[in-house]
Amino acid sequence: MSSCSSRALTILSTVFGACGLLLVGVAVSTDYWLLMEEGIVLQQNQSMEVKMALHSGLWRVCFVAGTENGRCVASEYFTEPEIEITTENTANILKMVRTATPFPMVSLLFVFTAFVISNIGHIRPQRTILAFVSGIFFILSGLSLVVGLVLYISSINDEVMNRPREPEQFFNYRYGWSFAFAASSFLLKEVSVLAKLHVYFKAKFEAGKNHDASAKYSYSLYILNQSF
Repeated sequence: MSSCSSRALTILSTVFGACGLLLVGVAVSTDYWLLMEEGIVLQQNQSMEVKMALHSGLWRVCFVAGTENGRCVASEYFTEPEIEITTENTANILKMVRTATPFPMVSLLFVFTAFVISNIGHIRPQRTILAFVSGIFFILSGLSLVVGLVLYISSINDEVMNRPREPEQFFNYRYGWSFAFAASSFLLKEVSVLAKLHVYFKAKFEAGKNHDASAKYSYSLYILNQSF
């Protein structure tokens, strides 16, 4: 029963780790982290006219409305891209979120390393230390990712708070499915860590009990031999 439980937890940690790796990989490579639109409010009928709408990721910004409609440009980290943004605050949001980019990348590197070490541990199950090492890398990956997500959200919130309130203009934003994938990846990796470390410490505990039992048995035999 104990062996079956450990095997189930090992499979669970592997599946969750693989899903976490897949989700963060998709999140980093796609451009639906943030969706924004802005425009004006028509006073005569209180309707809204969208002047600019876009979706952005860590590497690219794509416009779906406005003068740049249908155009995708790379997020330039050292030079400014030649694009027309309706307001300065929107442009600042796209600049500020770049500070969060390195953390998901580091997280992806860590989780890939953890996944490789974990699979090596499955090939060589006698090396239980590999489960512990892969768990540490999973933890580092999760920490790096959550720091990136917090920086990403705080950068956007700061710019939105500083945005001037004008009744004739509107601005809407929401987080896309790429962001949701990154957040889900964090949760999956943490579950994988818990399962992996549980298996590791359980194996160490059982090895310690077996060692103690063997030592007691050897000592008993020694006492019996001395008696005769």
